[in-house]
Amino acid sequence: MEWNQKLTILLADESKQELISREKKDRREFEQIAALASKLGLYSHMYAKVVVISKDPLPNYRRDLDDRRPLREVSLPISMLRRVDAYLEEYQAQKSGMKETFPDLSFAKSTSIDSIGVDERLFEKPQLPTLNKAALEKILRERSLQMRDQQQAWQESEEGRRMLEFRSSLPAYKEKEEILSTILRNQVVIISGQTGCGKTTQLPQFILERETESLCGAVCNIICTQPRRISAISVSERVAFERGEKLGESMPSLSPTFCSSKVGYKVRLEGMKGRDTRLLFCTTGILLRRLIADRKLKDVTHIIVDEIHERGMNEDFLLIVLKDLLPRRPELKLILMSATLEAELFSSYFNGAAIIKIPGFTHLVRTHFLEDILEISGYGLTPDNQIDDYGQERIWKMNNQGPRKRKSQITSLVEDALREADFKNYSPQTRESLSCWNPDCIGFNFIEYILCHICEDERPGAVLVFMIGWDDISALKEKLLLHPVLGDQSRVLLLTCHGSMANSEQRLIFEEPEDGVRKIVLATNIAETSITINDVVFVLDCGKAKESSYDALNNTPCLLPTWISKVSAQQRRGRAGRVQAGECYHLYPRCVYDAFAEYQLPEILRTPLQSLCLQIKSLKLGPISEFLSRALQSPEILAVQNAIEYLKIIGAFDNNENLTLLGHYLTMLPMEPKLGKMLILGAIFNCLDPILTITAGLSVRDPFLTPLDKKDVAEAAKAQFSHDYSDHLALVRAYDGWKDAEIDLAGQEYCWTNFLSVQSMKAIDALRMEFLSLLKDIGIVDSNATNCNAWSYDVHLIRAVICYGLYPGVCSIVHKEKSFSLKTMEDGKVHLHSNSVNARESKIPYPWLVFNEKIKVNSVFLRDSTAVSDSVVLLFGGNMSKDGDGQLKMLGGYLEFLMKPAVAEMFQSIRRKLDDFIQSKLLFPMMGIHLFHALLSAVRLLISDDKCEGRFVFSCQVTKPLKPSVMTLHPAMVSRTENGPGGDNSKGQLQTFLARAGCAAPIYKTMQTENNQFQATVEFNGMQIMGHPYNNKKSAEKDAAAEALQWLMGKRLAEDYMDYNPVMLKKIKRDHS
Repeated sequence: MEWNQKLTILLADESKQELISREKKDRREFEQIAALASKLGLYSHMYAKVVVISKDPLPNYRRDLDDRRPLREVSLPISMLRRVDAYLEEYQAQKSGMKETFPDLSFAKSTSIDSIGVDERLFEKPQLPTLNKAALEKILRERSLQMRDQQQAWQESEEGRRMLEFRSSLPAYKEKEEILSTILRNQVVIISGQTGCGKTTQLPQFILERETESLCGAVCNIICTQPRRISAISVSERVAFERGEKLGESMPSLSPTFCSSKVGYKVRLEGMKGRDTRLLFCTTGILLRRLIADRKLKDVTHIIVDEIHERGMNEDFLLIVLKDLLPRRPELKLILMSATLEAELFSSYFNGAAIIKIPGFTHLVRTHFLEDILEISGYGLTPDNQIDDYGQERIWKMNNQGPRKRKSQITSLVEDALREADFKNYSPQTRESLSCWNPDCIGFNFIEYILCHICEDERPGAVLVFMIGWDDISALKEKLLLHPVLGDQSRVLLLTCHGSMANSEQRLIFEEPEDGVRKIVLATNIAETSITINDVVFVLDCGKAKESSYDALNNTPCLLPTWISKVSAQQRRGRAGRVQAGECYHLYPRCVYDAFAEYQLPEILRTPLQSLCLQIKSLKLGPISEFLSRALQSPEILAVQNAIEYLKIIGAFDNNENLTLLGHYLTMLPMEPKLGKMLILGAIFNCLDPILTITAGLSVRDPFLTPLDKKDVAEAAKAQFSHDYSDHLALVRAYDGWKDAEIDLAGQEYCWTNFLSVQSMKAIDALRMEFLSLLKDIGIVDSNATNCNAWSYDVHLIRAVICYGLYPGVCSIVHKEKSFSLKTMEDGKVHLHSNSVNARESKIPYPWLVFNEKIKVNSVFLRDSTAVSDSVVLLFGGNMSKDGDGQLKMLGGYLEFLMKPAVAEMFQSIRRKLDDFIQSKLLFPMMGIHLFHALLSAVRLLISDDKCEGRFVFSCQVTKPLKPSVMTLHPAMVSRTENGPGGDNSKGQLQTFLARAGCAAPIYKTMQTENNQFQATVEFNGMQIMGHPYNNKKSAEKDAAAEALQWLMGKRLAEDYMDYNPVMLKKIKRDHS
């Protein structure tokens, strides 16, 4: 076979990376070619009309092979350009005076950032007065004695004795002496204890009590990290209560039993900590921010990292930092606490650290797998009764459950286990059911059957049903409400539990229903560990969950259903045995459970790493790739490279991966880099207030609610806030309306009427204040914040600032007759999320969308977006380069703008001046902008008066491969219509070329020759070019087009030319006339 030889040559040639073919024959035979490539360890993909075989994995989209990649022709009114020129001339005249005030502004880009310090007030620590050693020791001893006396008084009190009796019943308390002695002998200790053993509340107390008894209480400083803020707050409250203290209180309490608190907490937005705090509970992020200012964690004696088994990215990052710190702080003690048996992994990472295992306690839970349920109940599965009904609005989800050519990931992961399973001990009916079990379905009908059985035949107790996501929960709830038993509100209380539920819904989940009413909770995996519903006796587990992952090859976050881990399945099962014996129904066979991974994939391996890379640089931990290679499990190199490249694109890193001035400021803002960048520019451009709202809104749960039974009304309510094609501006209006309503004490009613979350609005309000405080701390904003809001009314400027922050999240909008298509650099075609205000539009009068978040479910969806003009992208996007007269490129050439040469020069000039202005403001934040009035007037004129009168054209030319090592196939005997100029689409390319130059479409005339062949002539601009004879009319016209292209391009071969210069064709037109 011809391809066998080609692929063998490719493998043998180290200088070649891939093969590219545009032949129809190869496209028709792609499946066979792909199978052959796979056998040889090669990768294959077909991009529209191009077949690629590569030594490396191939992404889903290759912009260099996209013949329909949009190119934007920019058109601006001459009158506006004249006004812009006038402003620029005025600015040039001002420049000399500005240089006298600031002698050298250009050095801002390269200025060392070391001189800009971090405000250490963010990380307050108890300070003692400067005293000599003897005096200091005396004070510390007095404080230690006082602490011991207070502790003894509490322990001897009646309340203290009752509390000690309770604590003594916990499994962790029985291991107290072993734990303390092990910590004393070792620098690192791993504590493994099942949920409910008391390790989280007791171990920090053990250490503090022992230090206090040893008269070391005053120098003891314990930090205990929690992965979630709610845990840090609730655990600190519980520990303070068990110690007879009021949380964070510095002065002695009036109560004889309650004493000055040694326990506090610090989480984002709030904290409670007194002068005498010796045990601080905080989120992991808070400790990482303290490390920026206090690299050695001076004065900290013990660090406890709780819930380490969850493998959050902050926790894994913290472990690398602490592992490096321990040799330099030999007296520092590190205790890691895990709820699973993964302790050996952490012990090995810390060179064989000591392990202590604490037994837990749960009631007996009877476990039933799918085969057992089918056998006992006699229920029969068929291909039809497993199809889940999602209603007409989500008919695509139902279609996805049918037979497929390609197996889903869900099915592929377990098909081997199912094939090898032995069900011979079960009845023929059960075996028949199992043979047609569909792993892609959840099984709404089966769940309904089991729930009906529990309600009618089982003992009292709540039911917890683990589903995948909100779509599944809402669809199942609709179905159950129609059931005569399960929909009877006098017998069943049907509730939902998910990440976006309001607090009022949460309270219902925990409350016990009236006598005779069965509570059923449909939940996502949030109910595995984050919450405990005490009256649950029955659990139904679908075995799946939506898990965020990161596709580094396509640089796209994914949110797809996947099988849970064994540990998660055990956690779900355990929900039924918290307070009494229970039952767990796993809706999948035991063999599938046996095939589950033991643990969930760590977050550092499945999320983008931009923020992490910034943190590494802020802590001066050396080269990013080398540092991350020391992680417990290192992320893949491509993910690290993507993060570094992103930080270069947004201007946080220079070409050598060093922090820029902007990058240094971003390290001091605890938010995503793009939101920090947007916030800084909002302050610089005096439109801070709306940008504070947007950045805060994008940092919390979406405030716009969509109740299942009032979806249309909720969408109409949201639409009233948007009349300018922007989710972000809709958020600003919703928040402003809420603030006005709050003045009249009508905020709750406002939220109810407009389907807004009160909790989200309050969170946005609190975050706005925190962000403003941070901007003041780092010196971007002075004490009078009103100075930063002079232009907050300018919607066009706000759009530009949004673009500045969200770039390179840019998407083109190409309109069709009744709709439009969207395309991004990394994904090709994308869609708008149904919750976006722009998803309801049939036409968006802008050429571009900038977006904050894209997510891949089945396709790629943009969650939120703002429409922007050409001028906004050119002035507030990333770096641009010039490629010929009138051509500007961004994002490595993916964004290409065609315009008059003079207009291109104007944009480049303004952009350079604008970048210099921003750098100067970063270096001198209090510098007035009146010196740049003319420049900013030119910018504001361009972004406000650009009516988007340009158009998209398409690059139909054969483009060069990305890498010089690519081998393009050129068979010797291939017609010019396939391998000549324009490839297989020479007619389309010729038409595009002519359209770019403002010429009419070409006209083809074909005649039949004496030997029954066809010869075509193409006419354009008064010229006629004839092609060669061909056997059919279509090929003859293609050849005439190819001949015209070859003549226009100076007879260069197709693979040697890249882009079209419109000036050339216009010159040809003039010469001909």
